[in-house]
Amino acid sequence: MNGLYDEIRVAVHSVWTRRWLVLGVAWGICILGWLAVASIPNRYDSRARLLVEVNQILPDDAGVGPYSGGQQIDQIRGTLTSARNLEKVAVTTGLIGADAGERDKAGAVAMLQKNIKIVPQQQNIFEITSSVGVGSLSDADNAKLASGVLDSLITVFRDDQLRGGRMDAREGLKFLDAQIADREKGLREVEARRATFEAQNIGLIPGGSGSPAQRVDAARAELSQIDSQLVSAQAQLAAANGQLAATPATVAGGGGVGGGVARQQLAGAQNELSSMRARGLTDAHPDVIALKSQIASLKAQADREGTGGGVGGVQNPAYASLAAMRGERQATVSALSARKAQLMGDIAKITSQQIANPGIAAEYDRINGEYTALKAQYDKLLGQREQVRLRGEVQTETDAIKIELLDPPSKPTSPAAPNRPLFLTLVLLAGIGGGIGAAFALSQVRASYSTAAKLERASGLPVIGSITEVVTPDRHVERRKRLVWLGGGAAALVGLYALLLIVEFVQRGMVA
Repeated sequence: MNGLYDEIRVAVHSVWTRRWLVLGVAWGICILGWLAVASIPNRYDSRARLLVEVNQILPDDAGVGPYSGGQQIDQIRGTLTSARNLEKVAVTTGLIGADAGERDKAGAVAMLQKNIKIVPQQQNIFEITSSVGVGSLSDADNAKLASGVLDSLITVFRDDQLRGGRMDAREGLKFLDAQIADREKGLREVEARRATFEAQNIGLIPGGSGSPAQRVDAARAELSQIDSQLVSAQAQLAAANGQLAATPATVAGGGGVGGGVARQQLAGAQNELSSMRARGLTDAHPDVIALKSQIASLKAQADREGTGGGVGGVQNPAYASLAAMRGERQATVSALSARKAQLMGDIAKITSQQIANPGIAAEYDRINGEYTALKAQYDKLLGQREQVRLRGEVQTETDAIKIELLDPPSKPTSPAAPNRPLFLTLVLLAGIGGGIGAAFALSQVRASYSTAAKLERASGLPVIGSITEVVTPDRHVERRKRLVWLGGGAAALVGLYALLLIVEFVQRGMVA
């Protein structure tokens, strides 16, 4: 413990013996540090809060792109500090002249973009902060400029939004009109190519709308439905035939009116045969052959009834009704069979054409696909254009965007940065610490011994004794004089520090 105490005494003594070095280094560090602190311009911050509301007069699905509510708020956040707006702010606040060059404009815009911050507090409330610290301006001018930048920015933004909505609508309509014209031109070109292609391959491309593959798919889908309907109709016809076979044509009682039953059935069959031939069925068709056989049988029955074969019986009403029902179901089965045969023929024809001319079918499919894609884009653009037109009319007749200043730009009375009193104090402490450190380092470099024990340890020889310094009266007076000078230098350093603090607070008071 005594050794540590002795070391501390030795260190203090070595510093004290070089006290003028301490004072000189402290003055040097403080002067340089305070000059550096004085060269840092004061930065003044101004804050404001802005409310931006989007009037949802039309539903969200009527908006296109940036015209929907939520996306419009995001757009406002991005355009509030756009280069165009900040250039207007720089000219309005006097940072640059109206006739400034592009380089000066770009520098002013970059400075404003760096020093303006926008913090969204809620969905549509923004806090805007402007920081200004121009070295060529006074503190009062910087404080005034910080508030003026926000005032100008809010004014420019408000005017820009009032005009921008209508301009955006007009620009959007102009863009959509150009796109629609391009799509319409493309549609006409594709239609002309398709017509030319069909004319050149008129015998190889089947008629109808859509590509060959689409028509085959449609025919197969319809054929599947026809098959299920035909099975049902054949089952119903079989049931009608069974009921008709189990029902007598005549019943006992009454005179010779029963002979009309066979003739009525013959007339119905002949009418059905005429209907089949009208639909284009030939005599080789199975249904026509069966119906002709039935007509021959009915003719024989009618002849027998005419010679008195039906005497003593009357016509059975149930049999006549079942015969009419069977005729209808036979007609349905015939129609379905005919449609099935037609569909199968179409499928076979298209398939054979595709197999025989695969390149033509592929090219035709490609042209049709290109037309379908262009038509879908064209219809979509037409819908979007109508929506944009409605938005433009709404913004023209109403205030689509409402901008309200919740908190006006604050008037800064004290700099936000730097903390000059703190920096001045730190420089003073650094100067004192630097002087003490320089004196101590110099004492370690120079080989001298402050105490006899230190000399004994360094030399390894016993030290018999030591002689203290004898101070004469003249020497004592000289030392006192030097101490006064030392104290004056230290007091001047502290006084200069205090003076700088007073000047700083006076300047702040002048800003307020």
